[in-house]
Amino acid sequence: MSKLIFLLFIACTLISIPGFADVRLPKILSSHMVLQRNADVNIWGWADPGETIVINADWIKAELNTTADTKGKWSLALKTIDAGEAHSLTITGKNTLHLEDILFGEVWIGSGQSNMEMPLIQVSNAYTGIQNSEKEVAAANFPEIRLFQAGNFSSKEPLDDVESGIVMYGVPETKCAWQSCSPETIPTFSSTAYFFARELYSKLNVPIGIIDASWGGTSAETWTPKSGLEKLGMANELAQADKLTQQADKKIPTRLYNGMIHPLRNFRIKGVIWYQGEGNSGRADQYRQLFSTMISEWRREFGYEFPFHFAQIAPYGKYKENSAYLREAQLQTLSLSRTGMAVTMDIGNLTDIHPKNKQEVGRRLALWALAKDYDFDIAYSGPILSKSTIKSEKIHLRFDQAQKGLTTNDGLAPSHFEIAGEDRVFHPATAIIKGKQIIVSSEEVSNPMAVRYAFTNDAQPNLINQEGLPASSFRTDEW
Repeated sequence: MSKLIFLLFIACTLISIPGFADVRLPKILSSHMVLQRNADVNIWGWADPGETIVINADWIKAELNTTADTKGKWSLALKTIDAGEAHSLTITGKNTLHLEDILFGEVWIGSGQSNMEMPLIQVSNAYTGIQNSEKEVAAANFPEIRLFQAGNFSSKEPLDDVESGIVMYGVPETKCAWQSCSPETIPTFSSTAYFFARELYSKLNVPIGIIDASWGGTSAETWTPKSGLEKLGMANELAQADKLTQQADKKIPTRLYNGMIHPLRNFRIKGVIWYQGEGNSGRADQYRQLFSTMISEWRREFGYEFPFHFAQIAPYGKYKENSAYLREAQLQTLSLSRTGMAVTMDIGNLTDIHPKNKQEVGRRLALWALAKDYDFDIAYSGPILSKSTIKSEKIHLRFDQAQKGLTTNDGLAPSHFEIAGEDRVFHPATAIIKGKQIIVSSEEVSNPMAVRYAFTNDAQPNLINQEGLPASSFRTDEW
């Protein structure tokens, strides 16, 4: 009996030792991928501890090698060149891996909740398809746009590789592999991320790699590394992250970061686009600091300050709290370096939290990237309030991002302005455009103190700049 127990112990011990007999790569490193052009990129994986790994890249003359550490992990930095022909990469240890059809271009991650995850076609009652869905799918033939979709997977511990994940909201299980964009591969991919990539491709004329790592119905704290929640002192959320059992389908604080973003941290990217906020709409006072911290912690984990552009949540009539405060928190996040915000005040749906015009959301996010990250001389933002002055029973508002002046999208006077005096009671106001300024007044308020613009759940206002980009909701008070 004692011999049997000993043999069982040996067997269990051997089972518990990870087997790295073959050189392995993370799923994000595969044939058909896009690597960031003109950059130092990482190639990494696993092997036997102490095993020598040899890398041959067809664009580099020298053979490169490294050695797996005591845990079987290895990594090598390669310098890529400019966009051009497809390349190959061979990794050799005790076995050989050959990656083909590798393109150099621009690599972005698209993340967030349902309005980022929403695919082009209808897959459920939650995701009913975008506008012109059939036409867009049929036209999605872009071999140099490459798609990678991380599976929805909540992990108690930070993972080193993505998982196929669980099926939710009708989005099918992902292959976790790079694929060329085609009518066959695009239907259940993130529509916002696709239209962003398509706009970049049309302007840059280089391959685009877009990574979809999004999950509907999620809050910002689920996407925030544990270190970020610690910095914010979010004790309740940290307790959930630490004490709840592993459940791949549960949206628990830090765990979506662990399962879907942490595995990508070694993959060189140009930047991130983000569409989320609905899940935090009732906690706007917390969101600005939480969102900024999340961005900063992602940058720290990746090791560099990449651009981070996000879509502001659209008007929707059924929020329990006033979502204008959440939009305000998003607007304030622009104070963080290398961020941009696409306003969606004019393309929402008051009865559907998933507006269908994802083409314009993707395009507006791309405008920020093209202007700020690729030096295009184009308008990229709607009007942003820069100064408020009280003069003779009127409030004068001055705006940035209105170089050619202000106008409205319907030819009428600016709508959804309100004004208040010392009693803090807001009344509908008249707004008049004068160049880059708007003058606001109301016969109900003789001594005005503050102005609010579209500061409700369901406001669909009309203020734009001459380039056609809408203004965010805003207020001049801090009441």
